[in-house]
Amino acid sequence: MPRPVRKSAPPTKPLLKPPVRVGTLDSVALIGQLRHLHEQAEDQNVAKMPADEELFGALLYLEANAGALKNQEARRTSAITRVKLWEYLREQADVHQAAAVEDSRAANVEWAALAEPLAVNTPSAAYNKAKRLRAPTLTDPERGDRPVRRTPEAVLEAERQAAVRAAAERRAQNEAARRHALLAPVAQRLLEHRVGLDDDDEVTFWLDQIAAVLPNCQTPTQFVSLETYVLAVVRELRKVERTTARPAATTVDAQLAYAAADRLVTR
Repeated sequence: MPRPVRKSAPPTKPLLKPPVRVGTLDSVALIGQLRHLHEQAEDQNVAKMPADEELFGALLYLEANAGALKNQEARRTSAITRVKLWEYLREQADVHQAAAVEDSRAANVEWAALAEPLAVNTPSAAYNKAKRLRAPTLTDPERGDRPVRRTPEAVLEAERQAAVRAAAERRAQNEAARRHALLAPVAQRLLEHRVGLDDDDEVTFWLDQIAAVLPNCQTPTQFVSLETYVLAVVRELRKVERTTARPAATTVDAQLAYAAADRLVTR
C-alpha cells in the first residue's frame, strides 16, 4: 500500500505548536555561578576567565577548562548550564543579526553586498535569510501570539499585519486627539460655570473628575476618561431635568455650557 503523501504547510501558516525557547534569563548571574564552581574546585586558571558579562568568552573558557571540575555533580551542573547559555546565545544572535541587517539596509547596502556576511551565495538568498532572522521577533496575535514560521512568506505576512494594526492604532489616536481638541474647551466651560449647574451630588462628583483630569490631559487614555466624565455630567443633568421638571442650569452661561456639552457627546 503506497505511503500517503505528506502535505506541506503553507509557508505563511504559523507554527501549530509554539517552539520551546530559552527566552529571557540572567546570563551574568549564571556565568557567576559557574565561576564559583571553578573557584571551589581550585581551578588554577580561573583568574584568566573573562568577566561574567562577556558571555561568549566565558563560555569558551568554561568549555576549555571543564576538566578542572573533579566533582561529578559540579560537572553535570556546569555542562547543562553551558548548553542552556549557548542556546540563549543562539537566540540572541538571530535578533541582533536581524537588527544589523536592518541597519545595513537603512544605510543603502544592497542585498548583493550582504550575501557574503550572511554566508549565502546570492542576493535573493540574503533577502530570504534576513527575513527568516526576523521570525523569532514576530507573533500572530490572531492565533494566541504564536511565533510565525521561519519562512520569508510568513515573516512578510506577519509584518504586513503588524503594519495594518499600527496604522489602525495611529488612526484611533489621531481621532482621539481630534475629539479631545473639541472636548477640552467644552469641559473647561462646564467647570467655569459649574456654580450655575445643579449641585446634585452626582453632578458634583463628575465635575470634580473633569477638574482632576483636564489640566494634564495628554494621553489617549486620559482623552477617553475626560469624554467619559463629560458624558456622565450630561447624563446626570438630564436626569435632574427629568426627575425635577426644572432646568438643570440656572444661568445663561451655564445653560450654554450644558448645551455645548450635550451636542458634543450626542454626535
